[in-house]
Amino acid sequence: MVHDKRVKDVVSGWLTVFDDGSVDRTWTGPPEVKFMAEPVPPHDDFIDGVAVKDVVAGENSGSRFRIYLPERNDSSVDKLPVILHFHGGGFCISQADWYMYYAVYTRLARVANAIIVSVFLPLAPEHRLPAACDVGFAGLLWLRDVSRKQGHEPWLNDYADFNRVFLIGDSSGGNIVHQVAARAGGEDLSPMRLAGAIPIHPGFTRSQRSKSELEQEQTPFLTLDMVDKFMELALPIGSTKDHPISCPMGDAAPAVEELKLPPYLYCVAEKDLIKDTEMEFYESLKKGKKDVELLMNNGVGHSFYLNKIAVDMDPVTGSATEKLFEAIAEFINKH
Repeated sequence: MVHDKRVKDVVSGWLTVFDDGSVDRTWTGPPEVKFMAEPVPPHDDFIDGVAVKDVVAGENSGSRFRIYLPERNDSSVDKLPVILHFHGGGFCISQADWYMYYAVYTRLARVANAIIVSVFLPLAPEHRLPAACDVGFAGLLWLRDVSRKQGHEPWLNDYADFNRVFLIGDSSGGNIVHQVAARAGGEDLSPMRLAGAIPIHPGFTRSQRSKSELEQEQTPFLTLDMVDKFMELALPIGSTKDHPISCPMGDAAPAVEELKLPPYLYCVAEKDLIKDTEMEFYESLKKGKKDVELLMNNGVGHSFYLNKIAVDMDPVTGSATEKLFEAIAEFINKH
């Protein structure tokens, strides 16, 4: 007898979960924004100053990466900093090759004159946390192996400055940035050096609603329904939003002052739905006497810079995006 699978949960046009455990990530929202969730093929030639390729790290690991290499002028002899990127999507949606990330990280490669290595992350609920954090950390260890000549990737071997490796992540990718940075503090990464970490609008939350969750305007990039359901699908079964990955400032998480962390550029948006819990973690970094610089983008909401339509059409979003990229480039140049 054939079992007709039934819809168990739906998340805001992004995701449908069925009772047999299968997941459909077909975009069902407004068709005019569908292009942002379409994959962009890699290209070895330089388009607008950046070449892109996808690689698999080792025959057995299965880890996949998208690498962005900015074009160099012939007189340049300096090697380039490396930025290891973890994409967002509430741990449940999106891929490293989506157009929204391609548009952002080709631009960052140019502005910061850096190599971007973006990790293809496993998605929940098929792969619940800490799976994405484990794969993110494995990505950092792969860079270490390449720096030790135990792995080979020509773009990195030829052009990377492994003394200047940075972590960056959007939304839930910002959670992964902190988890990977914290784990890296107990690891011998030599000769590679983790020079800094850049969580952008990290998906930090807690069981009790914050003031900003109750008062800020919801956007297509983040609604309360998305916050609640993505966390329910992503966290280990039985966990609440007070889990250390979603609430690193909470009682269940390791004490921040006891962590060995690199310098942080901590990016927050004034109109972010989860601004208050993001700021709670910022305050815990300061209280723990960590090296942290706050960038507040005024007049914009969660992941504003990923919305290519708004970046191009809205002056406030366009200006905030430019400010964000300039601050990231400045932070990387300082470290």
